Amino acid sequence: MDKTTRTSLNDAINNQVIVGNSMNDSLNNSLNNSLNNSLNNSLNNSLNNSLNNSLNNSRDNPLNKSIDNPVSNSMNNSINNSIKSLSGSLTINSVGMEFILIPAGEFNMGSSMREKRRKLWESPVHKVTIKEPFYLGRYLVTQEQWKKVMGNNPAYFKGEKHPVENVSWNEIQVFFRNLNALESDDGTSRIYRLPTEAEWEYAARAGTGTAYFFGEDESKLTEYAWFLENSGFETHPVGLKKPNPWELYDIYGNAGEWVQDEYHISYKGAPIDGRAWENPFPSVSTPVRIRRGGGWNGNAGCCRSAERLFAAQDKKLNSLGFRVVKEVQFP
Repeated sequence: MDKTTRTSLNDAINNQVIVGNSMNDSLNNSLNNSLNNSLNNSLNNSLNNSLNNSLNNSRDNPLNKSIDNPVSNSMNNSINNSIKSLSGSLTINSVGMEFILIPAGEFNMGSSMREKRRKLWESPVHKVTIKEPFYLGRYLVTQEQWKKVMGNNPAYFKGEKHPVENVSWNEIQVFFRNLNALESDDGTSRIYRLPTEAEWEYAARAGTGTAYFFGEDESKLTEYAWFLENSGFETHPVGLKKPNPWELYDIYGNAGEWVQDEYHISYKGAPIDGRAWENPFPSVSTPVRIRRGGGWNGNAGCCRSAERLFAAQDKKLNSLGFRVVKEVQFP
């Protein structure tokens, strides 16, 4: 790429040039309407009931043993089978957010020295145990959903089915307070929040250990993500690219994703149980938080499962949105 071309590209990104028109909203509507109509009532009730029944009085039992255990381990088998059958299942809330059940498990967090495009702050690689299943948003939060909860639309790239962006980490905490209140109107307490950094990477990897959930060949990224190479310098309606193996869409690209954790220069001392890594003492300056998944303006390296970027928690970027965790309700 010559100097003139490179300069033009950089100017386009820095000045937030919008190239091309927004994708037709009707494409996204066809992806969502049938699910909202047919699955909302049946899955939302049956999944929670089945999971609560199987985990009753057994919350601390292991979930990853073989289903061929002897009769003496029948309780563990029941829990294990229930989690496996529900894993990947979908539930929908009153705002129209779709959630995939992510099973408990272990994974190696971070990138190895041989991974292409890796950064120093993705080390050291360490094993993390996600002790309990959780629901994670199938899609990024859309502008339509944000407006239902907050009553406004702060996004730079307008479109109801586009991800909401241009929202700070601080504003997202207000969103969750409103959403939790809205969803608890029936007297049942529900907890919605940002994913922790470990939860995000665990879900993005979906059981894989390669740079991308589809392997090491970054040339395949165009099938799964809107990023610098194909985005046209703007966001797109959610769900138009292929999902990862756990049916999560746009986990790479489109809009990057805030997570709960504060930024640390390495993983030395990081929690190994999937909790958020936050400073327990008030800071004199604005905390810096982690963002994941790259975005429409990031290159292929920014879309790796282990990639970590960061921003001050009061920062607003038109390439940065978020995804929601809905905690599983245990008896």
